[in-house]
Amino acid sequence: MKKFFWLFLAPASASSLLAQTPAPVATPPLAPELPRTTTTMLHAMSQAGPVMVVLLILSIISVMLVIVYFLSIRRGAIVSHGFMATADALLRKRDYLGLLAVSNRHGEAIARVVQQVLDFTTKNPNADFEQIREIAQTEGTRVASNLNNRVTYLADIGMIAPLLGLLGTVIGIIRSFGALGADVGSQRYMQLSHGISEALFNTAAGLAIGIPAMIFYAFFRGRSQRLISELESAVTHILALLSLQFARGSERTPALLESEF
Repeated sequence: MKKFFWLFLAPASASSLLAQTPAPVATPPLAPELPRTTTTMLHAMSQAGPVMVVLLILSIISVMLVIVYFLSIRRGAIVSHGFMATADALLRKRDYLGLLAVSNRHGEAIARVVQQVLDFTTKNPNADFEQIREIAQTEGTRVASNLNNRVTYLADIGMIAPLLGLLGTVIGIIRSFGALGADVGSQRYMQLSHGISEALFNTAAGLAIGIPAMIFYAFFRGRSQRLISELESAVTHILALLSLQFARGSERTPALLESEF
């Protein structure tokens, strides 16, 4: 009897358990993953057309010029306190050959000016002071012009780089309009986006090179003007000492002539 009762009750309990168990929720099918295209900045720049190569070369040249100007356009390379002190002492002793030897060992701009002046003085002992002044002024002007011309290279890069970027922009826009006119289906939008990307990259690269180049040009131009002023002051000091030596020499010559007679 008990066995019959449990057999009768078992299907009912199983059906109640099945009724209480929640039905599994049907999950929607996963959408197929689209292929991910990872485009780095370097890869995009390499795809930006031939103008980007020229802009890259200009950027390397501008960085090299900035490093060279930081090392060469400084006070120690134009006028140094050590050379001026040595030149002052040797000129007061009238040791022109010693000062010429010191000038040959130094690489400052003032040393080159003094070297030209003393070279002319030793080779032409009968030259007057006006000729020596003209030699000093000519050499100083040459050094100053060389310094200014070197700085203008950055200004040239600052003007050329944005123009090259504009050229790359025009080429990219032309390719974009060519893609719009072509009947290539879904590839049309890819070519359109590629042309626009090329145009924007060239514009950004031209400005990124031109703006720092003009900033450094303004910086080094101001520094070169200050150094040229110091060079002019140093040349004036050297010429003043030479004029004193020439005046003393002219005073000694009549005294020697009177003593002889």
